[in-house]
Amino acid sequence: MIQNNANAQPVPNLALEVRDLRVSIARTNVDIVKSVSFSLAPGEILGLVGESGSGKTTVGLSALGYCRKGLAISGGSIIIDGQDVLSLSPRQRQKVRGRLVSLIPQDPGTALNPILRIGTQLAECFDHRSSVTEQMLMELLRLVKLPESSGFLRAYPHQLSGGQQQRVGIAMAFANRPRVIVMDEPTTGLDVTTQSHVLDTIRGLCREHSVAAIYVSHDLAVVGALCDRIAVMYSGQIVEHGSASQLLSNPAHPYTRALIHAVPDLDRDSAVSGIPGSAPEPTRRTIGCAFAPRCESAEQRCRTLTPPTKELNGGHYVNCIRAGEIRKVEPSVRSIQVEAFSDRQVALEVSNLEAFHGASRILKGLSFTIHRGSCVALVGESGSGKTTTARCLAGLHGNQSGRIIFDGEVVAPHASQRSASARQRIQYIFQNPYASLNPRKTIGQSVAMAVEQFEPMSVVETRKRVLAALDEVSLPSGFADRYPQQLSGGQRQRVAIARALIVKPKLLICDEVTSALDVSVQAVVVELLEQLQRDHDLAMLFVTHNLAVASNIAQHVAVMQNGSIVEFGKVEDVLRTPVASETQRLLRDTPRFSFAML
Repeated sequence: MIQNNANAQPVPNLALEVRDLRVSIARTNVDIVKSVSFSLAPGEILGLVGESGSGKTTVGLSALGYCRKGLAISGGSIIIDGQDVLSLSPRQRQKVRGRLVSLIPQDPGTALNPILRIGTQLAECFDHRSSVTEQMLMELLRLVKLPESSGFLRAYPHQLSGGQQQRVGIAMAFANRPRVIVMDEPTTGLDVTTQSHVLDTIRGLCREHSVAAIYVSHDLAVVGALCDRIAVMYSGQIVEHGSASQLLSNPAHPYTRALIHAVPDLDRDSAVSGIPGSAPEPTRRTIGCAFAPRCESAEQRCRTLTPPTKELNGGHYVNCIRAGEIRKVEPSVRSIQVEAFSDRQVALEVSNLEAFHGASRILKGLSFTIHRGSCVALVGESGSGKTTTARCLAGLHGNQSGRIIFDGEVVAPHASQRSASARQRIQYIFQNPYASLNPRKTIGQSVAMAVEQFEPMSVVETRKRVLAALDEVSLPSGFADRYPQQLSGGQRQRVAIARALIVKPKLLICDEVTSALDVSVQAVVVELLEQLQRDHDLAMLFVTHNLAVASNIAQHVAVMQNGSIVEFGKVEDVLRTPVASETQRLLRDTPRFSFAML
């Protein structure tokens, strides 16, 4: 429910009311978030979605009476259980966090103290720590479906899997039975099975204990599978708000429609489509609709008139002056191109590949091929051996056996033993675009280092190659003189792709390269990789835990479990008529839009 009157009296039986919230850059009148209003009933889950910079995390953190350094909550009210959190002093706000409202952070690995045992950290969450008993801690473990044992309470965070760490974070948030939970992308980076279990846990706890929740995410498919209602944010404002079924089955705002088509979904035959351009910086927002510069349906009036909030039907609100017209027009989509490429020359042949960590066998006799111009997606849950396989092919995991034949030649297990030509023709793109670039080097220097290793040339020629590589990934030449911290995550990942492409590889190994990106940026990167694959006849290994992404980029898919390939075949065969029980389970756990609309 949207509340538009900032002076209205508190509505009884609501867990949370946010009224005309404003968050600004400190000591300025520049709004990061402007006029955001909504409310939540006990047990209700609201999905807050949008691209990076849309303001969704800022709104979520504001519910705790908190904002990032350099920002200030400059207006509005946040009423939880009848109490305005923003009217409290900083000391009083600290006291209500955990009791009235609590947070489940994005990365449990950094949120948990690495030197404290799990039991100690759980006990610290209770208001009265001195009276916490082991039985109370066991009850918390039971709530989130963790092992109810003294051994688990004595464990340290590094001894737990990512899914277990996230469940501990959930247990800590629910310890004092708060009225409201704020969840900041709590399943990003988790495989689909672990994600499904975590979402089930959150859904069950909210219903059972009547806890209202704000789920901050960029993934509409995940939000649709979990949430009762969805609010779509763009440029610091809510542009569409309604029930999950309303919003996903009949979106009214062009931005919502574009977001939906950027999300890969196994139930759709259309390929993902990125959103051109980017949202304006807070200091450069102008009058009119903020989305107009990126909107295919924008007219002149969209650029001069501020769109009012309209109620379409039954609590479905939208801020778009053309909403009624646009809903009647089907957006243009492209079909997923499925080609087997089995008639092309084999680029890579892997035979009986095994890998070890000490005495433990991690990979167990893998065999598969990749043809020129084709992509094989390697999918499976965390710990199945996907990244180890990729590292073996790149020569980054020395303790291995078996044969890797590339371009008809056997390549050595370790990169240091391979010829310069083999290292040049096999390139690796890492998962994290924030960690794979040297922050002290410009983008141009980072990209140039790759080509300098294999093809010494003049400074002028190197610069030309760098600019050509940036142009190929749709980055302007001016980016060559910027530093990584001046770029967004999607832009950094494009730089990483340019760095790999500049040496003209024949095999590109992509290790979860889209998992840290917004869905709109992810779609752009997938489209880019598809185009580069066609233009350069590249063979590609695409490691991912997201089967829907795999269906958009790969021609073949290999499903891994416990270090073995349990199913391999054409992507349409494996994903539509799976044989292996592991594939069936992964497909079952993958979030889909159709689930939200049942």
